[in-house]
Amino acid sequence: MADRKMSKNSGDSVIDLLDDNILLQILERLEDRFDRQAWCLSCKHFLRLEASTRNRIQLMRHEVLEGILHRYSRLEHLDLSHCIQLVDENLALVGQIAGNRLASINLSRVGGFTSAGLGLLARSCCASLTDVDLSYCSNLKDSDVLALAQISNLQALRLTGCHSITDIGLGCLAAGCKMLKLLTLKGCLGITDIGIALVAVNCKQLRTLDLSYTEVTDEGLASIATLHSLEVLNLVSCNNVDDGGLRSLKRSCRSLLKLDVSRCSNVSDAGLAALATSHLSLEQLTLSYCSIITDDLLATFQKFDHLQSIVLDGCEIARNGLPFIARGCKQLKELSLSKCRGVTDRGIAAVAQGCTALHKLNLTCCRELTDASLCRISKDCKGLESLKMESCSLITEDGLCGLGEGCPRLEELDFTECNMSDTGLKYISKCTALRSLKLGFCSTITDKGVAHIGARCCNLRELDFYRSKGIGDAGVAAIASGCPKLKLLDLSYCSKITDCSLQSLSQLRELQRLELRGCVLVSSTGLAVMASGCKRLTEIDIKRCSQIGNAGVSALSFFCPGLRMMNISYCPISKAGLLSLPRLSCLQSVRLVHLKNVTVDCFVTVLQNCKSLKNVKLPSYLRTLLPPGIAEEMESRGCRIRWMDKALEEDDALEPH
Repeated sequence: MADRKMSKNSGDSVIDLLDDNILLQILERLEDRFDRQAWCLSCKHFLRLEASTRNRIQLMRHEVLEGILHRYSRLEHLDLSHCIQLVDENLALVGQIAGNRLASINLSRVGGFTSAGLGLLARSCCASLTDVDLSYCSNLKDSDVLALAQISNLQALRLTGCHSITDIGLGCLAAGCKMLKLLTLKGCLGITDIGIALVAVNCKQLRTLDLSYTEVTDEGLASIATLHSLEVLNLVSCNNVDDGGLRSLKRSCRSLLKLDVSRCSNVSDAGLAALATSHLSLEQLTLSYCSIITDDLLATFQKFDHLQSIVLDGCEIARNGLPFIARGCKQLKELSLSKCRGVTDRGIAAVAQGCTALHKLNLTCCRELTDASLCRISKDCKGLESLKMESCSLITEDGLCGLGEGCPRLEELDFTECNMSDTGLKYISKCTALRSLKLGFCSTITDKGVAHIGARCCNLRELDFYRSKGIGDAGVAAIASGCPKLKLLDLSYCSKITDCSLQSLSQLRELQRLELRGCVLVSSTGLAVMASGCKRLTEIDIKRCSQIGNAGVSALSFFCPGLRMMNISYCPISKAGLLSLPRLSCLQSVRLVHLKNVTVDCFVTVLQNCKSLKNVKLPSYLRTLLPPGIAEEMESRGCRIRWMDKALEEDDALEPH
């Protein structure tokens, strides 16, 4: 602090006169991570000040781990999930330096470490560590889980996708970690009712349990029913569970607030109705892709008077059923009917009139709905924040006219593949609180309509114009000047846009994800201008941009060092462009299909030097041409290779959005 005192006395800078507490308050008000980073890098004192208070870090590369652990002396939450691979020495280092203060660690999708490394971490952090995420660590075995049993204060453990764990490992874990409140076992196919029973016996404080895609049966649910603190239970696609299991929950599990039995093929109306006649105070019920939702079942919903969220995606709804929800669920805040058959204007009118507290309404692919539904929603759902009506093709501009005045809090709208017009966009622009707007496949909208959005929706963060081919440079310019907070923009297959659009986009300093797939009129020149302004880009898709070559890709590598995902397939780039990719130290996913001007040696150089890659898509012919051991070496360090056989001339017009 000596240098600080000298500065204060000399009066060289107003900033030097501010107390550290005031400076920290300024830092706390910087919500954007790039702004915080710029603040820290403005001087050494600011950097030290930030390091003395920061308690949460996400790392991309394990090479800097030791320095980070020493610099941030108050680190409590460490996210290493973006590191391509960790070894036991890395985990030992974490325990050695931060072991007495670390509260949570995220190791999801990371490989390379063994039970020895986990054991060292567990022993060093056993007093402080309460939250561990090992999701999709597919090589995790019972011996690894056994190491975690030493963490007696563990309260949250996520093991999603850990296929090799069995009842033996789970039983040992439960015996050692009796304080568990959250346990995720989604997709753990080695777990049976025996392991679940051991959890129920030992972990009496459990509040959240996810057994989706496991082999649990009614016997397992009977054990779960003894957990009197359980509030959240997910049973997605548990096909060995039937109505008997739900009756077990009805009898004993009175604390349950959220239940998900989506895709449970053996659960019928009878089992679900049994829950309604219990003393459960359910707040959230998810029944997606279950059997036909009958009038009798929906009638029982009137007894769930605490329900705040109902998700019925993919179900067939009895035509007279939705009014039952409207009459009984007066506190409902979220209703999702995506891809449901049997949803009519009459049913939506009843919901809108009866559930006036709705915040989220998902009507995706409810193809029978007309403007009558939209008018009723606008009139009665004053607090609506999210409305999704993708593929509701009977909607016209007449239904949109009252949306802005009727639902002033709307932050999310999805009208993908709807009968949208420029007049409709004018009405939508009155929703000035919008943060996300999706208008993909709206082929009749033009720059005239888009200009209304740019003029009034200045809070937009996400905008999707996928295959809306009527949009050109003038529309993009209106968006770029009027929506400065945009983080995600999809202009894929908007074939009218040129380099003028990319020049306009260079104004968007906060843009993080840009999709330009199939924009054949944009060139390397425009891309370089855009990249020079959009330095925060983390994802870009320029697949099939036939005029973007080496100069464009090199500009991205130079101006956008934070890029994590790139799709440059079908672009006319050669060695000079591809060899710029290793500059991107954060690059984790890249697609390199049909780069006909790139040699095998160039591919090898790039694959060997892009050390952070987790996913790479390559043409299948390379499988036999790469030198022995290259693919194996990449996979051993945690990189997944997808070999693509797509023909060079094959069009991707029907690719999923």
